Amino acid sequence: MSYVDTFITVAPDCPVSFGVVPAGRGGVKTTAVLEYELLSERPYFYTEDDLLYEVHVRRKGIPDDVLAAEGARIRDELLRKPHACLRASPLPKKYGWGLHYDAEGKIALYGMETDAYREFVRNADGKLKLIPAMRSSRGG
Repeated sequence: MSYVDTFITVAPDCPVSFGVVPAGRGGVKTTAVLEYELLSERPYFYTEDDLLYEVHVRRKGIPDDVLAAEGARIRDELLRKPHACLRASPLPKKYGWGLHYDAEGKIALYGMETDAYREFVRNADGKLKLIPAMRSSRGG
């Protein structure tokens, strides 16, 4: 599922009060690190499908020559499978980042401490759909 004109707010049980840059584990870039790097380096460039594909390619270390020859097939196979939307991403659940989808479904990150984040949440013109990220815990 991909959103348009939507803002995913941080999860109600997010443990931080500002956007935190995720760190890798054991020298390996986690999904959160890759999502953060891609979205922060190129705001409003990736759709959710594009981001999913790019993270997949980088996590798997698929070489450029393989991507040139088989990239479309790899992408098609990946996107045929069901995937959780970014409401389940660690960025809004754990690291304090809101995710804005523009009218084309392209995504940008906003730290929860920023004025821009607060403006999205205020949604003064009522044009945005506001959706909270999924909770990390089951409790209320």
